[in-house]
Amino acid sequence: MQLTTSHYAADTSRPVLELTLGALLRQAAADSPDKQALIAIAPVTPARTWTYRELLDDTERAATWLLDRFPAGSHIAVWAANEPEWLILQGATALAGMTLVTANPALRATELAHVLDASHATAVAFSAEVRGTAMADILYEALDRIRVRRAGTVRTIPSLIPFAGWHEAIRKVTAAPDRFPSVHPSDPIQLQFTSGTTGLPKPAQLSHRAMITNADFVNARSGYESESISVSPLPLFHTAGSGLAGFGTFLLRGTLVLCRVFDPALVLDAIERYRATDVRMVPAMFRAVFPEINVRAPILTSLRLCSSGGDSLPIELSREIERIFGVPLTTVYGQTELSPILTQTAPSDPVDIRWNSAGAPLPQVEVKVVMPDTGETAAIGVPGEICARGYQVIDGYFEMPEATRELIDNDGWLHTGDLGFLSADGNLTVTGRLKDLIIRGGENLYPKEIEAAIQEHPRIALAAVIGLPDEQWGEVVAAVVEASDDSVPVPAAELRHFLADRLAPQKIPARWFRGARLPANAMGKVQKFRLREQVLAGTFAEL
Repeated sequence: MQLTTSHYAADTSRPVLELTLGALLRQAAADSPDKQALIAIAPVTPARTWTYRELLDDTERAATWLLDRFPAGSHIAVWAANEPEWLILQGATALAGMTLVTANPALRATELAHVLDASHATAVAFSAEVRGTAMADILYEALDRIRVRRAGTVRTIPSLIPFAGWHEAIRKVTAAPDRFPSVHPSDPIQLQFTSGTTGLPKPAQLSHRAMITNADFVNARSGYESESISVSPLPLFHTAGSGLAGFGTFLLRGTLVLCRVFDPALVLDAIERYRATDVRMVPAMFRAVFPEINVRAPILTSLRLCSSGGDSLPIELSREIERIFGVPLTTVYGQTELSPILTQTAPSDPVDIRWNSAGAPLPQVEVKVVMPDTGETAAIGVPGEICARGYQVIDGYFEMPEATRELIDNDGWLHTGDLGFLSADGNLTVTGRLKDLIIRGGENLYPKEIEAAIQEHPRIALAAVIGLPDEQWGEVVAAVVEASDDSVPVPAAELRHFLADRLAPQKIPARWFRGARLPANAMGKVQKFRLREQVLAGTFAEL
């Protein structure tokens, strides 16, 4: 498809799936009952396994257990590590006509209280511990905060569902599928809280149809096959973990090797032990795995594909992933509000597309790039705001009509808040966030381009670029950098010299800061609004 303007018409060659998660699990159990569906692994405990028949059996028992306690339509929160019970609960809420509210297990009391309160959660399931943190103590503090907020109202405090012992409890239940309500593909399956890179997370309402179809389209673009054995440490509370890795694997009747937490050694052990065909990780995870590979030289010959997304991938990182793993890399771009993937590279794409773009739009979605100031469709190759329209756009933010209207316009276009441009052949390049755009002396500068150039320096592990107030220019470019060896900072003069033949003078940062552990969300995206606050507060030393 050759474009003459930055408007990509929907490709309708692959159909939207009118399917619920419950129907998917039943189909899989019927046609592949003894196929291994799930292998749950953790650093120090034995693996736990489920066939598709066993997974459906546990899911139907759990759905019955839920309906014994809560009415259909309830919102059930899950605040846990990547437990197999997480996926069983997801299937159970889907069968029971309930909505699963997903919560990051790293949340602390104030944040968790916001999630439970904003979602109207009826109950919350939780792990006993995550990375050494006792979860109950934090949960009780969060419930105390909710109790204060709801004083004098009819809304009750969420009930507790400890995952410790829950699997044994549901195994004692007799499944009663005749009690399950009718569920439509358009019904909500999850409330996913946005990543919060620009402020307080909002509850995005995702449907069965959108999440399952999106996973199917990603499968097709990736070239995944029915014998796929997918290793995923991606957090289940994120759409990529539960939707792409979870639902996507079940659509294929493949095997999901679920890592309870991200641990480089655990990931490599899983690839070797289970002869994995693909591994799914965000860029920060790939970076963390490299040193472990150098130490142990694992056998990775079973792999056919690596998949990444959730944050920008510098060219050097893409090249390194393909070199070390010896297979193509497919990258995805999207956001929670898009269920979640909008564009994706294919393993068969030329290297310049795989490494330099976010790929072409998936089927059944329109994409256009508009000028932020006028709303007019941009010319080919001209950056603007990325917008999308189609089956995968969320129904809205739960009980937040004003925020929903700001997100989705009257014509059904979702405004991503991301900046990028379309090429004539339909591939999208993402250049940054609209709110992160730096306007220096009236000129628009894109942080992602500058970050990519800085990260080509051999001694820089990570760079984050922001705009800082300046009397003369309005804003100037500032960079916070993490050195590969934090004990030996890279001088600002060396970095400026390095960029001199890579960037125009106005793009070279005027101010440089030495960073360590930059503020990031659970998917590894640097939270620029927090970073800017920290820089202005003097948190980082200036180079």
